Amino acid sequence: MDISLIIPAKDEEESIPELSSWISRVMQAHGFSYEVIFIDDGSRDGTWKEIKKISEANPSFKGIQFNRNFGKSAALHTAFKAARGEVVITMDADLQDSPDEIPELYKLIKEQKFHLVSGWKKKRHDPISKTLPSKFFNYVTRKISGIHLHDFNCGLKAYHYSVIKNITVYGEMHRYIPVLAKWAGFTKITEKVVEHRERKYGVSKFGWERFVRGFLDLLTITFVGRFAKRPMHFFGAWGIVSFLVGFGFTVKIFWDKLDALFISKIPLKRDVVDQPIFYLALAALVIGVQLFLTGFIAELLARQSVSKADYLVIDTIGIDSAS
Repeated sequence: MDISLIIPAKDEEESIPELSSWISRVMQAHGFSYEVIFIDDGSRDGTWKEIKKISEANPSFKGIQFNRNFGKSAALHTAFKAARGEVVITMDADLQDSPDEIPELYKLIKEQKFHLVSGWKKKRHDPISKTLPSKFFNYVTRKISGIHLHDFNCGLKAYHYSVIKNITVYGEMHRYIPVLAKWAGFTKITEKVVEHRERKYGVSKFGWERFVRGFLDLLTITFVGRFAKRPMHFFGAWGIVSFLVGFGFTVKIFWDKLDALFISKIPLKRDVVDQPIFYLALAALVIGVQLFLTGFIAELLARQSVSKADYLVIDTIGIDSAS
């Protein structure tokens, strides 16, 4: 199969029929063998009914229905497991992404051998309250990850099959999939300017809280990407630093005490336990030991296989249960 097209949808009842017809025209015009996987992420309208109707008319259209809203990352994670195409393309269901971009994205993966192609909505039809924070996070992500993309969060992306089968998307990590791919060893990443259309139906599903969660996830993915397989390098290093600082304070305390008793014989103005440096030394020693033990335990856990949590799916259409 040439292409698996993955489309998360939440309350997109009006957009689904028009988007499906558009996708069919593009696929037929270019002779692609394909599957389209819609993920109904806890919609409260008739989204699932529309997906079922389209699937009955065209078996290439398939569906996965969640029992509640789990978020875009959960939708992508579940669909990635089911996808069978050589090239996997993701797009949003709100008609702001154009299916006419599919052939060029396919060529970049198939002919130019890129691992991942990210869309860049160079000209956006969004309010400044959305575009300004987005530019900030894209800038920060570029600096931290070293991946030179302008739009990490663009829903229109293309992947080689091997990429989506070797990464795990969770939390709010869907906006950092290029970073996940890079840490997994898929470094041939590029971007393509894509059309961003004005929303035709419904309203945006994202609020300001996604930027807070996104920033926290960026810190998480940076830490996990660098230290997931070697947590002792992080915790152990800082534990040693803290322990050495505490040890230095302890040596000074003992030296001052010995000096007062045997060398200068000038009594200390305060007892050892009344001095702030005593508590600094104690805290630094305890923190150092705790960090080192944390690194040791994390190292043991990192060596064990951790089962990946699945999301509760209540219905499917055309999805192979063995996927």
